[in-house]
Amino acid sequence: MGTRVLVRQVRAEDAARFVELAGLSSGLHRPWVNLPASAEEFREYLARFDQVAAVGMVVCRREGGDLAGTVNINRIVRGSYQRGVLGYAAFLPFAGRGYLTEGVGLAVRYAFEQLKLHRVEADIQPGNAASIKLVRRLGFRREGFSPGFIKIDGVWRDHERWALTSEDEHVY
Repeated sequence: MGTRVLVRQVRAEDAARFVELAGLSSGLHRPWVNLPASAEEFREYLARFDQVAAVGMVVCRREGGDLAGTVNINRIVRGSYQRGVLGYAAFLPFAGRGYLTEGVGLAVRYAFEQLKLHRVEADIQPGNAASIKLVRRLGFRREGFSPGFIKIDGVWRDHERWALTSEDEHVY
């Protein structure tokens, strides 16, 4: 638990508010991320999180409990890798207030301490300045650039690759 937020697993009871906030925030997220826009899409989204290969969380404000954003740890690989890839998005009206930075920091701590991952990565489109600032604040380092790395909205988009390992000096 952080000073202003907590993170917890996303659950079916979050559907209505999650979809409402995702809809309000869609302009903020495009073209970087697509969040569920309906109850059916939310059910499909929730089904991805098997707690083995993917963990889905929501960032909740401690004051009032409203959803401030979402954080996922996806593509978890065990064995000699012990790594996962972050996905995250803030919800309006809470974007730009530091809630997501604190929530992502808590999710990274969860990845290292509870999931026992060695490495957490974030793939970020170069034009997503807010996301790059967020990972920098948490101590991530830029490790590379991948042209045409992820297909989003039918377009192969370039991404910067950022990472943090369990041995790194943690800012979160």
